[in-house]
Amino acid sequence: MEAVRVRERRLRWPVPARLGRTLAGRRLLVLDRRGKYLLWRFHHGTLISHLGMSGSWRLHLDDPPQPGSHDHADIEFGAATGARRIARLTDPRRFGALLWHPSRHGDPVRHPLLAHLGLEPFDLRFDAAYLHALTRGRRTAIKQVLLGGDVVVGVGNIYASECLFRARIHPALPAARLGMVHCERLVPAVRQVLAEAIEAGGSTLRNFIGADGSAGYFTLAARVYDRAGLACKVCGTPIRRLVQGRRATFFCPHCQRR
Repeated sequence: MEAVRVRERRLRWPVPARLGRTLAGRRLLVLDRRGKYLLWRFHHGTLISHLGMSGSWRLHLDDPPQPGSHDHADIEFGAATGARRIARLTDPRRFGALLWHPSRHGDPVRHPLLAHLGLEPFDLRFDAAYLHALTRGRRTAIKQVLLGGDVVVGVGNIYASECLFRARIHPALPAARLGMVHCERLVPAVRQVLAEAIEAGGSTLRNFIGADGSAGYFTLAARVYDRAGLACKVCGTPIRRLVQGRRATFFCPHCQRR
């Protein structure tokens, strides 16, 4: 890594003032991920990045365009070898994060922002028994549990509605009332929906774009999301909309009876 240039430190949490000095001349070992956090791993620590609601990293070859008002940081690689690459962090709302976790503080997955996270959805440990065990005693609606991230990560608002529809579970059902049969349907539904979303490039809403600048097309194939009043693709019943935790939820009242 040749240099880090921070133009705006006022993200969700202040970007460390000495971040450029900390990383200059250091070799990036691997770019990893935990939930919605990107982990840039170095020998002496890990750079933790979160994109908030509107952020993105874009990779520019050679000379990038002049930074705009929402381009808050550049990470430059390879200038010494002639293969110059610049990763640019853009975040219009500044809800994202760029934090440093030194190796002396231990494994970055123990960082307070990551320590509470649940399993990755494609982790083999995420199964019906795990989901059933972690929902016992929880009165919160199952959709809110999916969004919470402490049971399973990566299930955003759109995907939660789609997963619950495929599993034939009402989104307002208290998590504690999930039976093992529900869990045996929901776990594969989560994996299937997320796999399809990855294949489709994600779900474009407003100013979201993929890492390569392209839009995501999963919402075009959505079975319930944003289809209030339209016929259910399975039974023909009009799809309904409700608000849970200030987020829109879509469901079929026939296929997803409580």
